[in-house]
Amino acid sequence: VFIAQSRASGSHRDLEDEELTRIFVMIPKTYTEEDLREKFKMYGDIEYCSIIKNKTTGESKGLGYVRYLKPSQAARAIEECDRSYRAILAEPKNKASESFEHDYYSSNMRQDLRGNTLPFCMQPEFCSFEKTETRIQEPVSKRLSVVSRLPFIQEQLFALFDLVPGLEYCDVQRDPHTNSGYAVIQYSTAASAIYAKYKLHGFEYPPGNRLTVIFLEDGNDSSE
Repeated sequence: VFIAQSRASGSHRDLEDEELTRIFVMIPKTYTEEDLREKFKMYGDIEYCSIIKNKTTGESKGLGYVRYLKPSQAARAIEECDRSYRAILAEPKNKASESFEHDYYSSNMRQDLRGNTLPFCMQPEFCSFEKTETRIQEPVSKRLSVVSRLPFIQEQLFALFDLVPGLEYCDVQRDPHTNSGYAVIQYSTAASAIYAKYKLHGFEYPPGNRLTVIFLEDGNDSSE
């Protein structure tokens, strides 16, 4: 498997430097850069680690970057690290990294529905949801419809929605007349589907292409 180079990108070395060697991870807020390095050094030679902090308080946001010397090492880290780290390739520094962080993770632990904590945490140290008065006004279910003006790639869409635990299946379909993308996503619980809709409706994937995510009737009693 090869990673294709964008026609708009520069040299292959620049591409590696900017896009293929730096990963973005979710970490416990107690982690130091040394802790982060210790957890990820088994996958390859690390150039640097950094933790994203609140500019005002200096407190960790529970997010960090790990930069490897080789793309293969970054790929191995994404593939083999604990899924609780939610590791993905980081946006290049010359792009809007802060927007990227916000869209993907910044409110990952702040949405609580109906006064109950969603079953989102892989480890106790990741559980820091805040209680809100949020109420769902529309009928909900465990099944979602995802629509895009661009066609989907099955593996990529599955990986995106699999960031939320409980994904049961991802069925990608394509309209041969419009070439638009359509998929049906189902989770094991309505809570996971609610969270996925909250996080991914309007998400740009790929950049510039917004996803539309709505609930689909799954035959169950939505009042649960």
